[in-house]
Amino acid sequence: MATYKGIQGFSIQNLSADPSNPIEGQVWYNSTSNVWKVEEATTVGAWASGNNLNTARYEFAGCGTQTEALGLGGEDSGGQTGATEEYDGNSWTNSNSMNTVRQGLGGAGTQTAAVGFGGGNPTFTGATEEYDGISWTNGNNMITARYLLAGAGTQTAALAFGGQPPVTGATEEYNGISWTSNPTGLNTARQGLGAAGTQTAGLAFGGYTGTANTNSTEEYDGSTWTASNPINTARVYLAGAGIQTAALAFGGSGPTGATEEYDGNSWTSSPVSLNTARYGFAGAGTKSLALAAGGNISAVLTAVTEEWTGPGAGVTKTITVS
Repeated sequence: MATYKGIQGFSIQNLSADPSNPIEGQVWYNSTSNVWKVEEATTVGAWASGNNLNTARYEFAGCGTQTEALGLGGEDSGGQTGATEEYDGNSWTNSNSMNTVRQGLGGAGTQTAAVGFGGGNPTFTGATEEYDGISWTNGNNMITARYLLAGAGTQTAALAFGGQPPVTGATEEYNGISWTSNPTGLNTARQGLGAAGTQTAGLAFGGYTGTANTNSTEEYDGSTWTASNPINTARVYLAGAGIQTAALAFGGSGPTGATEEYDGNSWTSSPVSLNTARYGFAGAGTKSLALAAGGNISAVLTAVTEEWTGPGAGVTKTITVS
């Protein structure tokens, strides 16, 4: 008779805690909770509830990963804010506020090395600030002050594009000290767009052109923007996560919870939407492990946080026995 070890190549372990990096098909017994568990791969993506932000807000920026995310700026019930919160995969913790309160800003980087730029204050600003995991330090301003722009990349290699007023395709690159304007901006000028990727491999999708919502998608190679296949649902104030060849778009005006996956060529609509449809919220993470936080639900601000686990991602399940 075939054994589990003979089929899978390893034995069933008796562990006091779940393994930190289990592989698909692995089975173990958790002696602390007294249950059998198995690692499975998801067949479709799913959004699951996380703990709320401390401050409900919208038009704020997010960056980092699903388990180490950063939310910055925005507008709360009292108006524009510089509030900063860190997410550890379970809960949000308040940190030191930005020096310049603003909404509609862009963000890039990680939880311990981030950059926030642009936004409304209440006039449009190009103010740039760097975060070290504790506090914010003022940097050199953007060349084009604007609001409702998008950001991607890292603290020392950031990309800013789009925004208003007027609606623009202006693109700038940040090297950790100063901004450089790229003479060839987006092919489709827009504001409130989604973003993913890096300074040399950026992705722009959706947004508002000044006359209508757009489904236009463009890829950036560090020099030029090139049109790609459009997103399926044209929308504005959506969020994005991931890289140029593996991105996720979710939420947006409507409000909608529509979720789409990008493979570097085309977008595929997921049968699963955000549990809370919203717009003007913060996104972070990757195509397979993303985060959505805050936003606006038909003129009502929310602090709701959701975590995305994409198709093929590992999920630990408890084995039920009778």
